Amino acid sequence: MNGNGAPPRVGDVTTPSASGTAARTRLERGRGALGPALELVHTGRAPTRAVLTAELGVTRATAGAVAAELEALGLIRVDSRPGGPGGAGGTGGAQGRPSHRLSVAEDGPVALAAQVHSDGFRAALVGLGGRIVATAPGKVTVSADPAQVLGAVVEAGAELLARSGRRCVGAGLAVPSAVAEPDGTALNPLHLAWPAGSPVRAIFAECVKAAGIDGPALTGNDVNLAALAEHRHGAGRSAQHLLCVATGHRGVGGALVLDGRLHSGSSGLALEVGHLTVNPEGRACHCGSRGCLDVEADPLAFLTAAGRSPGPEVSLLQQARDLLRDEPTEPAVRAATEELIDRLGLGLAGLVNILNPDRIILGGLHRELLHADPDRLRAVVADRSLWGRSGGVPILPCTLDHNSLVGAAELAWQPVLDDPLGALA
Repeated sequence: MNGNGAPPRVGDVTTPSASGTAARTRLERGRGALGPALELVHTGRAPTRAVLTAELGVTRATAGAVAAELEALGLIRVDSRPGGPGGAGGTGGAQGRPSHRLSVAEDGPVALAAQVHSDGFRAALVGLGGRIVATAPGKVTVSADPAQVLGAVVEAGAELLARSGRRCVGAGLAVPSAVAEPDGTALNPLHLAWPAGSPVRAIFAECVKAAGIDGPALTGNDVNLAALAEHRHGAGRSAQHLLCVATGHRGVGGALVLDGRLHSGSSGLALEVGHLTVNPEGRACHCGSRGCLDVEADPLAFLTAAGRSPGPEVSLLQQARDLLRDEPTEPAVRAATEELIDRLGLGLAGLVNILNPDRIILGGLHRELLHADPDRLRAVVADRSLWGRSGGVPILPCTLDHNSLVGAAELAWQPVLDDPLGALA
């Protein structure tokens, strides 16, 4: 206890004289546990202090000190009220005494998240737990100048921050392109007019700095970040080998999360699944090949197969969703649905054979196709894949709205999750 009768904070530089070495040891263990503890609360895996104690493998006193420090940093809330939020479940404390409930601080810091796609761009503020606190209206014009676009989206984010009065831990950007490491260049922004190899990370960091926003500025592929968000907060929770495939506004992307970490390959370019050939005699692809998943299973492919001419009033993704929702039994729409499901299923089967995931999640229009005919899609994957026939792979819809934005925020939150004291000191 400190002089006020509270558990010692793990950031305290002095130790109680009566405890000596034991107290110093507890505090050092607590410092090392801050990041893992915050990640457990952030991802919803430690709803109570008792669960936190068990997950960290520390004493109740150390877990209490860790929780108190994270609360002092404004990152979590510790609720000891018997009837407080969280219900009566998960007691786990001493018999007859419910454990303190843990939750992210609703008024705590935020990350600035930004996303750019072929139909526009958007900024948002995202707190711990993947909560979207505020969003700016989406813009629908993406110029050929990445600096102009990123400047506009950061400006929108800075306005959100100013109105919120929140502390910002950093900024993350999701782009529809493979992002090469370590330079942070957009290698192939095929569905944007940006030059190949645009230094998006450097441009984004300059815009963030110019806006007076503190913290790191990081960039990643939009589907990679969607997969990361779904693994931490959505349909991918608890999966060890999670495959995510999604079509947003244009094209098809994929991502693989292994044991909680994105698999990005040797230089950030892994899982370019959009360029798997699923129809050798199919449509010409922007990459120079033919019949790629990128052009055989995206919103434009769906609208074209259904005999619809896209209009400029709303995004291609929204037009495809509206058509699938409003006219699902119309013969041309039904035929287009079956065609895209079969093409998608072929691609997924090939990925299952190579990667052997324990779960597949689908986003964007692919999520709607799964809802439209789940049996057909699962049958194609099972019929065409060795592992599918042997036991089946769960295929589930993504559950987060704006998961690429949430994933972009995860980039900015990661330094805090790694070292809360160091990042926020």
